[in-house]
Amino acid sequence: MSLLVVGLSHRSAPVSVLERASLSADAKTKLLHDTLAAEPATEATVLATCNRIELYADVDKFHAGVAELSTLLAQHSGVALEELTPYLYVHYEDRAVHHLFSVACGLDSMVVGEGQILGQIKDALALGQELHSAGRLINDLFQQALRVGKRAHSETGIDRAGQSLVTFGLEQLAVRTPVAEWAHGKRALVIGAGSMSSLAAATLARVGVAEIAVANRTAERAERLAEILVASGTGVAAHAIPMAEVADELTRVDVVVSCTGATGLVLTADDVLAAVSWDAAGLAPAEREERGSAPDPAPRAPAGPDVAGLDTDVLARLVAAAEAGGRLADAGAARTISAPADADADGCPVGPDGRSALTGVDANSLELHGTWADQGEAAAQRQPRRSARTHTDATTVRLALLDLAMPRDIDAAVHRIPGVRLVDIESLAEASADAPMAADVDAVRGIVAQEVAAFGAAQRAAHITPTVVALRAMAAEVVAMEVARLDGRLPDLDERQRAEVTQTVRRVVDKLLHAPTVRVKQLASEPGGAGYADALRELFDLDPQTVASVSRADAADPKNDDDPGRAS
Repeated sequence: MSLLVVGLSHRSAPVSVLERASLSADAKTKLLHDTLAAEPATEATVLATCNRIELYADVDKFHAGVAELSTLLAQHSGVALEELTPYLYVHYEDRAVHHLFSVACGLDSMVVGEGQILGQIKDALALGQELHSAGRLINDLFQQALRVGKRAHSETGIDRAGQSLVTFGLEQLAVRTPVAEWAHGKRALVIGAGSMSSLAAATLARVGVAEIAVANRTAERAERLAEILVASGTGVAAHAIPMAEVADELTRVDVVVSCTGATGLVLTADDVLAAVSWDAAGLAPAEREERGSAPDPAPRAPAGPDVAGLDTDVLARLVAAAEAGGRLADAGAARTISAPADADADGCPVGPDGRSALTGVDANSLELHGTWADQGEAAAQRQPRRSARTHTDATTVRLALLDLAMPRDIDAAVHRIPGVRLVDIESLAEASADAPMAADVDAVRGIVAQEVAAFGAAQRAAHITPTVVALRAMAAEVVAMEVARLDGRLPDLDERQRAEVTQTVRRVVDKLLHAPTVRVKQLASEPGGAGYADALRELFDLDPQTVASVSRADAADPKNDDDPGRAS
């Protein structure tokens, strides 16, 4: 076994890099085709989720494999190799197995213990099988990972250590209020009709929202999901809406969950600002229903010719402050080059739309606004990361947004709009990083360690099996040849005598081979035991072609292609 995994995840890379490196369905297919075409790889599959991209391959050269797989990931993700390399991790052989088993158990997830990763691992295996890029090793590995993940969830309380991203995200939206109490009677909009969006809709229905609108680019899928929700028995009212009506629907709902495969923003800051501005106009929900659509966004303060919607006088002040402080200014946002260590990124003296007057705002406050407007990305690379989210009490939130997409569906700038609370992949990572680890996590780690050892032993034993089979085949051939010689020398033997002699010779050969073959399998299953197969072939002068033919026949055995079923 020469298993190699090269990848990046929420643990190794910032969200901005993961967003750009996300792979479409076509990109995954092309990546696997190119991986197989590369010299070091003989089989491969890719595990791509919103939080990780990992390429698994059986390679015959480690260094060449790392270089090739890294290059291919960069090529198909669209992120330059020199930019991607600092965020990549590499695992080889047993460490690669340990990594995948940990992923399958939810130990490496953003929310520890979540079970959705099992379905994603099953999808990765199915893709490899469909494209015929998954061979014996990848099939064995991923099927065993599914079994290990199921074992962890059935034998431990790992589910209590964390929840699905949907549940965890709703808990973050609800702040300190129980989710069921917070969600009761609310109206929700779900954007997307894929697996994650469907899970979000089902979860919203279960926790007690009164109404769910579903929007999707394919109207039939949205309608189907709405029908399923209505038939779920939760009592929720559900209906589908066209994507073109999403902006209008924002004025009617309290909660939005979005998870699409779009490469651009689905909801912009202007969309959300328009919706809450309409609500702030003082219309009751019934009046909003009657009027049916949102008004134009709140008008900007009159000014002279503007740049990117910014009052030129405000822009001049920003530029002057930027020049004085050695900072860059663009479109009204002063982007901090070196933020002060004591800056508090949870408040902003400049208005949420970036156009408030700057009268009385000192240089330190202006610098704080620059950091805030840029979401702390530059500062985060130089100092411990802090959340730039506004931790508004759930009772004061007009519109709660949960963005589970990667790349993001909802403009991160909406968190600056009063009355809006945004929870996205980045803020979920921040929240889950401080979550207490349950005792069951240690039990799952023990299971992973056991299963990694067992898998490695099984793979090493399987590696020597073709050699043992070839040895026994050679011994059987020798027995047959000697019995034939005996027939020529003793032609008067009757059938009973001939059978007895043949059986005696076979028993002698079997007894001579039994202890060595059993022992060599035991030795081969231990770490470093791969050389015993070579020694056996050398000692008995076995034909390499015979051993290879046994290996091919074993790999083609349909019993090895059992489908473990979709994990849930």
